[in-house]
Amino acid sequence: MESDNVSQMMNIDSPIGVSRHPEQPESRYQRLLVWLPIAIGLLVLYLPSLVDLFNGIWATDEQGHGPIVLAVACWLAYRKWPEMWRASEGKPTSPAAGWPIFIFGLTFYIIGRSQEIHILEIGSAIWLLAAVLLLMRGGAALKAQWFPLFFMLFMIPLPGQVVDTVTMPMKMAVSYVAEHILFWLDYPIGRNGVILQIGQYKLLVADACAGLQTLFTLEALGLLYLNIVRHDSLFRNITLAILIIPISFTANVIRVMVLTLITYHFGDEAGQGFLHGFAGMVLFLSALLLIMFVDSLLRFGVREREFAH
Repeated sequence: MESDNVSQMMNIDSPIGVSRHPEQPESRYQRLLVWLPIAIGLLVLYLPSLVDLFNGIWATDEQGHGPIVLAVACWLAYRKWPEMWRASEGKPTSPAAGWPIFIFGLTFYIIGRSQEIHILEIGSAIWLLAAVLLLMRGGAALKAQWFPLFFMLFMIPLPGQVVDTVTMPMKMAVSYVAEHILFWLDYPIGRNGVILQIGQYKLLVADACAGLQTLFTLEALGLLYLNIVRHDSLFRNITLAILIIPISFTANVIRVMVLTLITYHFGDEAGQGFLHGFAGMVLFLSALLLIMFVDSLLRFGVREREFAH
């Protein structure tokens, strides 16, 4: 009788042991097999596009942030993957919404690739990835991965006419502010449009120093900061997201001033050489510090409002 009881207990315990670990190596392997053709298909579509971008517009100073944004977006998607899988477990897929979005994105890709329209060609990746999530895991998966997809917007090259139209007023404003600050600090500086003259040196404020793409890069940096920090206060999140624009402008002014002072004190070769790249680091570092400083002020303001209520 005792042996029978033991055998019954073993028969009962064994399925319980399996149920505690439902994710077996075979299921992981099957998942990989399901997603592998999709990954290969996307790679076949977009590898030529990425090669063209790396050899073309992403190799310039104005658009050099593209690979960084892509890498960060992939890291964010990987970071959200377990949460996405849990949220979509047992939920129905959404083919009614997925297939129209897939066709829409594929049409964008075909037109963009054939006509060399980067905003359509690269932008189509967001639509196709959203469609794949809807078709494979449903709306809960898309909801979990919305920020990585949204973040990919910042890697899409904008049309040249739009960039040129917006960039010139921004360069004028940055040049104007930088000139007046340095003049107030008793530096011998003058300005003609976007050309700064300090001492014997003349500096042209380039698109990479104060352009629309730089603003896009810093805006992406601010939104990434918000996503990582994850404040509970909606007022704090919205206010900081809006203030990222003047913060980006201020960071651009700091960068132009740093380059101007480097050229004035160390010569033109220093300003255009290694220290020019260092000024780019100053741009992002100053922007990040300004974001953190403003965020601290907003935190203090939110606490004051909570105490007042």
